[in-house]
Amino acid sequence: METAYLAAAARSAVGRRGGGLSGVHPADLAGQVIAALLDRAGVDPGAVDDVVLGCVDTLGPQSGDIARTAWLAAGLPDHVPGVTVDRQCGSGQQAVHFAAQAVMSGTADLVVAGGVQSMSRVPIGSAMRPDGPYRGSAGWAARYGDQEIDQFRSADDIAATWDLSRAELEEWALTSHRRAIRAIDEGRFRAEIVPLPETGADEGPRRDTTAARMAGLPPLRPGGVTTAATSSQLADGAAALLVASARALHEHGLRPRAAIRHLSARGGDPVLMLTAPIEATAHALARAGLGVADIDRFEVNEAFASVLLAWLRETGADPARVNVNGGAIALGHPLGATGARLMTGLLHELERCGGRYGLLTMCEGGGQANVTVIERL
Repeated sequence: METAYLAAAARSAVGRRGGGLSGVHPADLAGQVIAALLDRAGVDPGAVDDVVLGCVDTLGPQSGDIARTAWLAAGLPDHVPGVTVDRQCGSGQQAVHFAAQAVMSGTADLVVAGGVQSMSRVPIGSAMRPDGPYRGSAGWAARYGDQEIDQFRSADDIAATWDLSRAELEEWALTSHRRAIRAIDEGRFRAEIVPLPETGADEGPRRDTTAARMAGLPPLRPGGVTTAATSSQLADGAAALLVASARALHEHGLRPRAAIRHLSARGGDPVLMLTAPIEATAHALARAGLGVADIDRFEVNEAFASVLLAWLRETGADPARVNVNGGAIALGHPLGATGARLMTGLLHELERCGGRYGLLTMCEGGGQANVTVIERL
């Protein structure tokens, strides 16, 4: 089987909902990042075999196969196709998996993979209105009844199951903001961000947030412990990576920056929904022949603070190696783009710290999780 390599990775800054990127059409947002990725890599766009982008709520400006639209909007060659992937929050990560699998199978040599989301233009959950994905399904009702399926319920249920206090959630949220601000101030994101005319800096991290301010916010559900402060921010953004075979590296003079050593996806409880990364991480490490201590950097999507803290409890991972440059609580979570943004950040962080292995995982709608292990070269 061929090895899939990461040859380049880039992203836009993450804009707050209604912020600097809110006026940018998602096709232009992703297209500019893709064009910059190829320019930085020095690759002829015509050599690309396929474009795979993650996107959730593919309505309006995100409809009609946004991967194809973004490529064409960037002025790139007509003969290169594109396909859009929806694995909910893991869509951008799954796009990288599909690209890597194409290379590993020998059916492609050079694939652009990533994701895009404009939560300003297409509000979260737009594709689920008015009835949602479950109502009216006899099979679903027979299996799960008519109980509430909701991410906010899940976040609170996780906190209750793992006995996580509101103060613990807010402590992690504050850590996320502080780490992101440190990363910005130290220029850690400079190499990965494609500066766009609208914004070239992440807009989410808040320098003025404090534990006291977080403690004053109302819970998102009556009697719950999850608040807006301990939840990921709605955001706009795009990210893209260049996935290459050994032959493509040689033909195009590319330097392999990392190799994809493992990729998998696992399912869990669709009602509790957000706990799948726990078992998926154990499964991935076992398949890769690695232990938690072998991983130099983890990226675990901060959909909610309770998700991250439960994962830490169960895996025993060192918090100092997890989300070291902040997570979605501080930086934002542009749904379809986040997996690719995290992969881009993980690659650059391994290069910065000199680490060998990095692991990325994230919870996804329907009770799923993707896991990717990369090795810096």
